[in-house]
Amino acid sequence: MKHKTLVILAAGIGSRFGGFKQMEPVGPSGEFIIDYSVYDAIRAGFDKVVYLISRDIENDFKATIGARTGRHVAVEYAFQDRDAVPAWFTPPPERKKPWGTGHALLACREHVNEPFAAINADDFYGAESYPALAAFLDETADDDTLHAMAGFTLKNTVTSYGHVARGLCQADEHGYLESIVERTRIECRPEGIGYVENETDWTPLTGSELVSMNFWGFKPSLFSRLDQMFEDFLRRSGTDPKAEFFIPTVVDDLMRAGAARVRVLRSAGQWIGVTYPQDKEPVMARIRALLSANAYPADLWG
Repeated sequence: MKHKTLVILAAGIGSRFGGFKQMEPVGPSGEFIIDYSVYDAIRAGFDKVVYLISRDIENDFKATIGARTGRHVAVEYAFQDRDAVPAWFTPPPERKKPWGTGHALLACREHVNEPFAAINADDFYGAESYPALAAFLDETADDDTLHAMAGFTLKNTVTSYGHVARGLCQADEHGYLESIVERTRIECRPEGIGYVENETDWTPLTGSELVSMNFWGFKPSLFSRLDQMFEDFLRRSGTDPKAEFFIPTVVDDLMRAGAARVRVLRSAGQWIGVTYPQDKEPVMARIRALLSANAYPADLWG
């Protein structure tokens, strides 16, 4: 078994939730969704966690989740700042936040020198996804251009309370990703699931589409390419205060350039997560059901 790191992207401010949702208790002993992700990763053989956080929550984060998980796994911290950009670039003054998940991942480069998984802090992916990704990283550690994505079924990943962002994917018959497009306003309506573009244009979906939930398996060679791609992004779109440097877009660009292959590890799991305040109770109910099925101990860290 080789060394593997779990990178958890936890710098989002949770504007739709109304606070720092990554630090919202959902378990019976005060556990956060992050706790369950780290627990599942440790069981699958990951031996280090890098938390990507904002300076605003540093002290509280380290005193809670960092302190309790640090007793069970090596822990390091990285920070995503709006001003973490090349020296030649000046962010536009109206830009108030960092540059998206690709920028967040780039902020972790000094902490990751081994194959790694990257996940969102506020998404519960299910225990079955971690062993599959861990096995992939062990088996393909020497192939710098082969990465992986945990693929979910769209209808298993939406909320009833508003829109979500998902990467809509196409995979070939051999199980490799062909394309991925980030859709930032996927929602459930009485007529079904679909997404909105240009504020008003509605495109219906079946619900059976393959989607990315930002659960990736990467090799550390990605960082050198990511660095150059971020510079290219800033030259192209850096003056746009709303432009985002998303991981799915990075992956799609790498595939189109022939610089990466991505194996899809399909999961039948039911996503749960806290995007809106109304999501909290369903998440807590799902956690209680998993505890009743002995999937987790009632006090996760004892």
